[in-house]
Amino acid sequence: MAGLNALEGAALVIGGIYMLVRGLLGHPESPQQAEMGGLTLIALGLIPLIAARGLLLRRSWSRGPALITQIIGLPVAWTLLRSHGVLIPAGIVLAAVVLTALYQLVRPTTIDELGIRRPGTTPDA
Repeated sequence: MAGLNALEGAALVIGGIYMLVRGLLGHPESPQQAEMGGLTLIALGLIPLIAARGLLLRRSWSRGPALITQIIGLPVAWTLLRSHGVLIPAGIVLAAVVLTALYQLVRPTTIDELGIRRPGTTPDA
Protein backbone atom coordinates (compact mmCIF):
# COMPACT_ATOMS: atom_id res chain seq x y z
CA MET A 1 0.00 0.00 0.00
CA ALA A 2 2.77 2.45 0.89
CA GLY A 3 4.68 1.22 -2.14
CA LEU A 4 1.80 2.08 -4.48
CA ASN A 5 1.59 5.59 -3.06
CA ALA A 6 5.35 6.00 -3.39
CA LEU A 7 5.16 4.75 -6.98
CA GLU A 8 2.49 7.31 -7.85
CA GLY A 9 4.39 10.09 -6.12
CA ALA A 10 7.63 9.19 -7.88
CA ALA A 11 5.86 9.11 -11.25
CA LEU A 12 4.42 12.58 -10.64
CA VAL A 13 7.77 14.01 -9.52
CA ILE A 14 9.60 12.46 -12.50
CA GLY A 15 6.92 13.78 -14.88
CA GLY A 16 7.19 17.20 -13.27
CA ILE A 17 10.96 17.28 -13.58
CA TYR A 18 10.66 16.25 -17.23
CA MET A 19 8.16 19.05 -17.93
CA LEU A 20 10.27 21.57 -16.04
CA VAL A 21 13.47 20.66 -17.91
CA ARG A 22 11.63 20.73 -21.26
CA GLY A 23 10.25 24.15 -20.35
CA LEU A 24 13.67 25.49 -19.41
CA LEU A 25 15.86 23.85 -22.08
CA GLY A 26 13.48 22.79 -24.82
CA HIS A 27 11.34 24.82 -27.13
CA PRO A 28 7.79 24.23 -25.97
CA GLU A 29 4.91 26.25 -27.34
CA SER A 30 4.55 27.99 -23.97
CA PRO A 31 7.66 27.84 -21.73
CA GLN A 32 5.85 29.42 -18.78
CA GLN A 33 3.05 26.88 -18.98
CA ALA A 34 5.52 23.98 -19.17
CA GLU A 35 7.50 25.30 -16.21
CA MET A 36 4.42 25.91 -14.08
CA GLY A 37 3.01 22.51 -15.03
CA GLY A 38 6.28 20.88 -14.03
CA LEU A 39 6.39 22.64 -10.67
CA THR A 40 2.74 21.71 -10.05
CA LEU A 41 3.38 18.03 -10.79
CA ILE A 42 6.40 18.04 -8.47
CA ALA A 43 4.33 19.59 -5.66
CA LEU A 44 1.49 17.12 -6.25
CA GLY A 45 3.97 14.25 -6.25
CA LEU A 46 5.18 15.16 -2.79
CA ILE A 47 1.72 14.46 -1.30
CA PRO A 48 1.67 10.71 -2.03
CA LEU A 49 5.38 10.44 -1.16
CA ILE A 50 4.76 11.96 2.28
CA ALA A 51 1.66 9.78 2.70
CA ALA A 52 3.69 6.69 1.76
CA ARG A 53 6.23 7.49 4.45
CA GLY A 54 3.44 7.95 6.98
CA LEU A 55 1.87 4.64 5.96
CA LEU A 56 5.21 2.88 6.39
CA LEU A 57 5.50 4.35 9.88
CA ARG A 58 1.83 3.43 10.57
CA ARG A 59 0.71 7.02 11.17
CA SER A 60 -3.08 7.39 11.15
CA TRP A 61 -2.94 10.83 9.47
CA SER A 62 -1.37 9.31 6.35
CA ARG A 63 -4.55 7.51 5.27
CA GLY A 64 -6.34 10.78 4.37
CA PRO A 65 -3.77 12.10 1.87
CA ALA A 66 -3.36 8.59 0.44
CA LEU A 67 -7.13 8.26 -0.10
CA ILE A 68 -7.36 11.71 -1.68
CA THR A 69 -4.50 10.87 -4.05
CA GLN A 70 -6.29 7.70 -5.18
CA ILE A 71 -9.62 9.46 -5.64
CA ILE A 72 -7.93 12.11 -7.79
CA GLY A 73 -6.30 9.33 -9.81
CA LEU A 74 -9.65 7.79 -10.81
CA PRO A 75 -10.75 10.51 -13.28
CA VAL A 76 -7.19 10.71 -14.64
CA ALA A 77 -7.26 6.97 -15.35
CA TRP A 78 -10.71 7.28 -16.92
CA THR A 79 -9.51 10.09 -19.20
CA LEU A 80 -6.49 8.03 -20.28
CA LEU A 81 -8.71 5.01 -20.95
CA ARG A 82 -10.97 7.06 -23.21
CA SER A 83 -8.07 8.43 -25.26
CA HIS A 84 -6.25 6.82 -28.18
CA GLY A 85 -2.94 5.10 -28.74
CA VAL A 86 -0.27 4.69 -26.10
CA LEU A 87 -2.30 6.46 -23.41
CA ILE A 88 -4.77 3.55 -23.11
CA PRO A 89 -2.20 1.12 -21.59
CA ALA A 90 -1.11 3.92 -19.24
CA GLY A 91 -4.75 4.30 -18.20
CA ILE A 92 -5.05 0.57 -17.57
CA VAL A 93 -1.94 0.58 -15.37
CA LEU A 94 -3.06 3.69 -13.49
CA ALA A 95 -6.56 2.29 -12.95
CA ALA A 96 -5.12 -0.98 -11.61
CA VAL A 97 -2.77 0.85 -9.24
CA VAL A 98 -5.47 3.26 -8.02
CA LEU A 99 -8.10 0.57 -7.45
CA THR A 100 -5.62 -1.70 -5.68
CA ALA A 101 -4.44 1.13 -3.42
CA LEU A 102 -8.03 2.18 -2.66
CA TYR A 103 -8.92 -1.37 -1.71
CA GLN A 104 -5.87 -1.62 0.54
CA LEU A 105 -6.64 1.71 2.24
CA VAL A 106 -10.25 0.85 3.14
CA ARG A 107 -9.63 -2.68 4.41
CA PRO A 108 -10.48 -3.16 8.10
CA THR A 109 -7.01 -4.64 8.65
CA THR A 110 -5.39 -1.43 7.38
CA ILE A 111 -7.64 0.72 9.54
CA ASP A 112 -6.70 -1.34 12.60
CA GLU A 113 -2.97 -1.28 11.73
CA LEU A 114 -3.06 2.52 11.50
CA GLY A 115 -4.84 2.76 14.86
CA ILE A 116 -7.91 4.48 13.46
CA ARG A 117 -11.07 4.11 15.53
CA ARG A 118 -14.13 3.01 13.61
CA PRO A 119 -17.52 4.65 14.23
CA GLY A 120 -19.39 3.08 17.10
CA THR A 121 -16.30 1.78 18.86
CA THR A 122 -15.01 2.99 22.18
CA PRO A 123 -11.41 4.03 22.68
CA ASP A 124 -9.17 1.54 24.46
CA ALA A 125 -8.66 2.52 28.05
